[in-house]
Amino acid sequence: MTAKAGRLSWALALAVAAVAIAVDQTSKTWALERLAGRNPVHVVGSLQLALSFNSGVAFSLGEGSGLAVVPIALAVVLVVVFVARSLTGRLAAVSVGLVVGGAVGNLVDRLLRSHDGAVVDFIDLQWWPVFNVADAAIVVGGILLALASMRRADPPAPKGRSGPGASPPATSEAEAPCR
Repeated sequence: MTAKAGRLSWALALAVAAVAIAVDQTSKTWALERLAGRNPVHVVGSLQLALSFNSGVAFSLGEGSGLAVVPIALAVVLVVVFVARSLTGRLAAVSVGLVVGGAVGNLVDRLLRSHDGAVVDFIDLQWWPVFNVADAAIVVGGILLALASMRRADPPAPKGRSGPGASPPATSEAEAPCR
């Protein structure tokens, strides 16, 4: 494996983040235009679409925090990027892209939409707090990031014959155990 292949693909992470931001912002614009002043729209099972605004953090915790959440979100992005420097592979790149894209998507809401620092939420399962695409990206990305950080490269196979019945590798006198 080359050194380049062993590093996190920042291009993939940035592409995933850009897609997450675009889908999140497009879905929030749609929700504002189509769901405002309307009763919830039933989709399937307990899933419904209902416009709401969250001025807190994840799952409406810290309601009323508004713009005070911005430094926390920026810190989370920086920590994820810092931790990601030690990760390799596509799974890690996708997970970093999802977390960063979701965090930036919600930051865009807090800073650029005129809802007093609140984010637009509209996905309502009725048994879970109302959320948005950015929230889903952060949660899925966080789970994938945990999995990517737990993955270990397989140790290289020993050279020569291995398996049941194989003789132990030869050792020189200097490597032989003391008796």
